[in-house]
Amino acid sequence: MDYTIAYYSEAVQEEILELPDTLAARYVVLTRRMVAIGPNLGEPHTKAFGDGLFELRLKGAEGIARVFFCILIGKRIVMLHSFIKKSDRTPKRELDVAQTRLKEIKHANT
Repeated sequence: MDYTIAYYSEAVQEEILELPDTLAARYVVLTRRMVAIGPNLGEPHTKAFGDGLFELRLKGAEGIARVFFCILIGKRIVMLHSFIKKSDRTPKRELDVAQTRLKEIKHANT
C-alpha cells in the first residue's frame, strides 16, 4: 500500500507549489518517492527533528528550502510548513511553527 500526502492547510499547499521552479520540481520528485517507498528517504533528502517531526530537504538552482512533515497512522504524510532557507541553521521561528502544527495534528488524531 502506498503512502498518501496531505497538507496542514490549503495555504501550506499553495506555499509549497509557489516555491521557485527547481525547488518545486525537487519537491515533486521526492514526494513521489515518499509515496512509493515511504517517508524515510535518509539524508540528504530527509532528516528527523525528534518527537515525530521531520524535514524534507530541497536544494535547487534558486537556493534551499525545507518542508516540515509528520507521519500519521494509515500511511499518511502531512506537510506542516515550508520556508526558503537563508542561513545555515533552521530559524527558531520556522521550527516553532512546525512544532505547533505537529501538536495540533497529533491532538486532532488521538
